[in-house]
Amino acid sequence: MVEWTGKFAYQQVADDLRRRIADGEFADTGQLPSLAQLQKTYEVTVTVARAAIRQLTTDGLAVSHQGKGAFLTPDASRAAQLADPVGTVAKLRDEVAQLRSEVGELQSEVGELRQRVATLGGS
Repeated sequence: MVEWTGKFAYQQVADDLRRRIADGEFADTGQLPSLAQLQKTYEVTVTVARAAIRQLTTDGLAVSHQGKGAFLTPDASRAAQLADPVGTVAKLRDEVAQLRSEVGELQSEVGELRQRVATLGGS
């Protein structure tokens, strides 16, 4: 999963976790994946996985408890969204496009209803 982008591997993992946090992926349990899970998912060493978690704790998104794992802070989702303004803007653009599509469909349905009402009123 980690690619040559000019960023350190731990930063790439932390960035992806930050995106997943912003998307609410870990909201149910509040717990981040274990180091072993991170190693497997991102195909990285334990050192890289540990550094990614450390980055998230430094950023205030998570707290780590030795032997128990890393857990989200109460405002982690909001903080993660603020940390990724480009991703947030892209997500908002997608939502706006979806809303425009839905509004267009509703306008079409309203037009059809107006025609039916006009037809019924003329009979």
